[in-house]
Amino acid sequence: MTSSHHYHTVNRERRAGVLLHPTSLPGPLDNGDIGHQAYRFIEFLRAHGFKVWQMLPIGPTHDDKSPYQCLSSHAGNPLLISLEWLEDRGWLDRGRIGESENSDHFRMCCLQQAGELFNQMAEQGWRDKTASFIQDNAGWLNDYALFIALKGRYHGQAWYEWPLELRQRDPAALAQAAQELQPEIQQTLFEQFIFFTQWHELYKYATAHQVELYGDLPLFVSLDSADVWAQRENFLFDEEGEMAFVAGVPPDAFSDTGQRWGNPLFDWEHMTADGYHWWKQRVATQLKLFDLVRIDHFRGLQACWHIPQSDDSAINGQWVEVPGHQLLEELHQTFHRLPLVAEDLGVITNEVIALKEAFNLPGMKVLQFAFDGNSRNPHLPHQHLCNDTVYTGTHDNDTTLGWANNPANYNRSYLDDYVESAAETPEQVAWLLIRMALSSVSFLAMLPMQDLLMLDSSARMNTPGTTEGNWGWRFEWQQLDPEVVNKISHLIEIYQR
Repeated sequence: MTSSHHYHTVNRERRAGVLLHPTSLPGPLDNGDIGHQAYRFIEFLRAHGFKVWQMLPIGPTHDDKSPYQCLSSHAGNPLLISLEWLEDRGWLDRGRIGESENSDHFRMCCLQQAGELFNQMAEQGWRDKTASFIQDNAGWLNDYALFIALKGRYHGQAWYEWPLELRQRDPAALAQAAQELQPEIQQTLFEQFIFFTQWHELYKYATAHQVELYGDLPLFVSLDSADVWAQRENFLFDEEGEMAFVAGVPPDAFSDTGQRWGNPLFDWEHMTADGYHWWKQRVATQLKLFDLVRIDHFRGLQACWHIPQSDDSAINGQWVEVPGHQLLEELHQTFHRLPLVAEDLGVITNEVIALKEAFNLPGMKVLQFAFDGNSRNPHLPHQHLCNDTVYTGTHDNDTTLGWANNPANYNRSYLDDYVESAAETPEQVAWLLIRMALSSVSFLAMLPMQDLLMLDSSARMNTPGTTEGNWGWRFEWQQLDPEVVNKISHLIEIYQR
């Protein structure tokens, strides 16, 4: 076997970054996007010594807005498209749209109008670019556009609730639908072209400012997604199109019943037989968008928790091994550089560690998990390695100030002993974690934007296991305290990041 050091993975220079999903950027509309404020954010990062911008998955979401259950593993979320960018090119006049500006519906109406104006007035150069984008992405884009058009026709219903011939992808039924829904299909193709065009402009700007974009790849895909509808052979379905098992994780310290996610499991036998084509396509898309990519639920590349579909909880599942080693080997042979980071949080076995180390993949350490009073806790700074990435907290954690505010979260006397601190206030405790992250030997230290703003639990992005009130947090520039940001910049300098 090749030595892990021969794999071209992530650049290990010491640096620091900020975790912020683009929807959380400021702005007058219902969510942040990849327009002017995203450019300001890159300038802010550069000005204060940060070199990495990490975000959550950027695909189109269902109504619950969770970026971890997207409608496609390739497409970009049209709600992130900058409307100003369209106005600058004369393809949008939002004054003509009689809708409240504070809704997804308003954004979609603007995109609809932009699609129509583009068709009427775009120069040949733009038309050529659109045509070559559609051609270059035909492997996923045509299926996705038809999927979205059919979802529109059936009022947002999941594909498995559509008429049988469309569920089963009868060629004649698909051809007829594609013909009837041509305008809707063209609109989705236009939106994706615009999203990727805007994204590449932003990516170029980030590169020019020496800021790396860091993406997130959920291991599993949503059942109601174009991937599952159009390429069902990659997933475990029986002849009737039913799933005998679904994905999740077993009971642990956080949940007595485990988590039943309900995602389809992969048909690894099929994937192996066709040379992991689906995975290669998926990774190729991510590498066009990002400099680094986190694999969420990395342990699922060693074994997946199979839960009987009929069970309401995850208790009766079982671990089933998967050919993750073979997959990663294939990906390394396909891509010259594979800058992956393993999300290896939770209960991680020796087999998972061996898989991570075989491919020289960085793992994650989270300081909010460190202070339970056990000196062997892998998240404690003295356990960190140069190959780790360290976080104060992630999008699934409370903000660090919120965490520090709740004495039930950590062993206070152990924390005081560990850092020989006389921290009296939650703010001082939060500062301890920020300093620890930046001073760690880990090559990459990531701070959620909420921690730069010293915000409490009301600014939390997501609470795992809940479906209400997540993913909506936004920040405002005036929340930034120059003293706090300058102090963090100073620490970045001191600790050579």
